[in-house]
Amino acid sequence: MTPEEARKIVVDAGKRLLREGLVARTWGNISQRIDGKHIAITPSGRPYETLKPEDIPILNIEDMTWEGPYKPSGEKKLHAAVYAGDENIRAVIHTHQMNASTCAAARKAVPVAEEFRPILGDEILCAPYGLPGSKKLTKGTAAAVLGRPAAFMANHGAVCAAADMECAFGIAAALEKACGKYIRDSFSRVSGGEEWSSDAVRSHYVKDQSV
Repeated sequence: MTPEEARKIVVDAGKRLLREGLVARTWGNISQRIDGKHIAITPSGRPYETLKPEDIPILNIEDMTWEGPYKPSGEKKLHAAVYAGDENIRAVIHTHQMNASTCAAARKAVPVAEEFRPILGDEILCAPYGLPGSKKLTKGTAAAVLGRPAAFMANHGAVCAAADMECAFGIAAALEKACGKYIRDSFSRVSGGEEWSSDAVRSHYVKDQSV
């Protein structure tokens, strides 16, 4: 793949993240592998809707040097570590999607319902909490997603890794549905079978506060 092709994929993916509600404003980040040493990655702090291919930095994942008018995402080391861990990974997206972020805030692994296992596997692991861009976050998340399509980042959303960008988005979509089912099923268990809704959650919260 050429740098120009990879840059266009990243720009298009950024706009798609916004359309599908997987991130807000400049949160999250996306990258596309070019070859064994280089990736195209979203720049730090730039709105997705204004990005052009020439804005996208090209990062050397071996020495972390980069080319382009804007510096790469602050999570560049995480992306580099995910690619270094599996040569078959060619696209990585870090999302802040609602259901997956809710599960990530619980800081525990989530079992995957049978209907989503062909895409997500049996379980989504959660990496230990680490500050954005930190060594702890990088190592923990790269380990959690190694050999898996997705992982939670404690209190910080999810990361999805795939052989191409379309597949990465498919993983993100399946992850959101699987996490939504897990949340609803968990609520049903603790509420005695009551169906999940915002009103039901509010009712149980008020009840708990009055005890």
